[in-house]
Amino acid sequence: MRFRRTDPAQPRPQRSTRGRMTITALAGALCVFAFAPFGWWPLQILALATLFYQVLRSNGVRSAALIGWAFGFGWTAAGTHWLYVSLHTYGGMPGPLAALAVLLLAAGMGLYVALAMGGAAWLRLRWALPLAAANLLVLPACWTLGEWLRGWLFTGFPWLSAGYAHNHSPLAAYAPVLGMYALGWLAATLAGALLLTFHRSRLIAAGSAIAILGGGAALTLPQWTSPQGQPISVRLLQGNVPQDEKFNGAHVAAAISQYQRAIMAAPADLIATPETAIVMLPQQLPTDYLPAVTEFLQRTHSQLILGIPMADSQSAYFNSALGITGQAGSPYYRYDKHHLVPFGEFIPYGFRWFVNLMSIPLGDQTSGAPIQPAFTVRDQRVLPNICYEDLFGEEIAAQLNHPAAGQQAATVLLNLSNLAWFGDTIAIPQHLQISQMRSLETGRPMLRATNTGATAVIDGRGQILQQLPVNQMGTLATSVQGMQGNTPYILWGNRMLLALLAIALGGAWFWSQRTKKGPKAA
Repeated sequence: MRFRRTDPAQPRPQRSTRGRMTITALAGALCVFAFAPFGWWPLQILALATLFYQVLRSNGVRSAALIGWAFGFGWTAAGTHWLYVSLHTYGGMPGPLAALAVLLLAAGMGLYVALAMGGAAWLRLRWALPLAAANLLVLPACWTLGEWLRGWLFTGFPWLSAGYAHNHSPLAAYAPVLGMYALGWLAATLAGALLLTFHRSRLIAAGSAIAILGGGAALTLPQWTSPQGQPISVRLLQGNVPQDEKFNGAHVAAAISQYQRAIMAAPADLIATPETAIVMLPQQLPTDYLPAVTEFLQRTHSQLILGIPMADSQSAYFNSALGITGQAGSPYYRYDKHHLVPFGEFIPYGFRWFVNLMSIPLGDQTSGAPIQPAFTVRDQRVLPNICYEDLFGEEIAAQLNHPAAGQQAATVLLNLSNLAWFGDTIAIPQHLQISQMRSLETGRPMLRATNTGATAVIDGRGQILQQLPVNQMGTLATSVQGMQGNTPYILWGNRMLLALLAIALGGAWFWSQRTKKGPKAA
């Protein structure tokens, strides 16, 4: 058998766009290990470097967009595969349709990365950018703009945004200054710098990496917030009510009795139940239910935040937290969830047919006001958010920066969740990691009261202080110190980051103008 000798003067054949899409889809899927519960955050930087390399080697803007789409598809499909459990196991959607729905979501989320990478490729060609400018400025900025766009367009879906992987990485200290999206931007810049180490621009790459990591180390020194008042005692209840029983009429009475016993088991300054711990409207409860709980709270000088649906009319239902004080004659406190989950809590226009394929109770709700008062507990002001709401850091920061009329900013955050919809999957630690990021951004402790997990106490630096085992009934009893003051992120939200991204793109254009007479972009 004869072998044809390869002529070293002949260029290597270019890898096809389809081949590059396969590589980036696998790289995107592997990113699931960068997030909780695995926490292998360097893997994400390697995956982004792989994406950027394939985009830089692509055959044009269209090819770059397809490569980016494949990365976003793999990222979302692997990272949110647990949605199948909520749609099929608990939502009653046929298995093939549920799987198709997850894949369609992943395909839609891939469009954001397609737009980002296609835009980056277009700018590189348009401006004839040097490789260093593309890797350090344009690709990271376009990636981050795509992530930011995904976080608010069509109500937003920022789950598994890149920055969440870095709540324990050397980039974490940037969170209270620039927010979660900035961590993803800096990780993308490190990915671009990693690629440049194989190029003659390795000195620029090393300088950029040192500056980013050094800045992260320096930002661990400032104390953005300080203790407010005296700590409060808290009891966080985890009922572990199975999702297939939660709304089943044969089991509802047992569940509400279980929570009543747990509430009245011991006093605390603040007792908190999970989201919809009570699935009935207050007027549907046994007549002695709330009076018995209120009498216990008054007798023990305790206060309660109860997850329960509320209704203002026959067509206006809310996913709410009801606050009951230990003071006789005090009015109820009420917080209504305002950032609702599409398809799960409200029906987007034209998609009722899709929601009708499932059996989801309380699936067409009304949104609460974006700014709502906090619940006063002794020296502290506790601001609830319900489940999905703590994905939106800028909205929580806005409530701290512009509290309800006549109030001071909250000192403690409280998340009420029911993640039983997703079974025993990685959705639970992923959501815990999201709450940790909110604590990092705001410098506030975050309490989590959940049905099946993760019920936990997180301090103002994003560290988990205590946590109950998941999928077990229990109570987490501890004390929590509230914090006051404003982080830069509370004051500016994502505006400072967006300004920096604009500066980065402007710097890339200026770089291209300076090098127009030099060698063409590599």
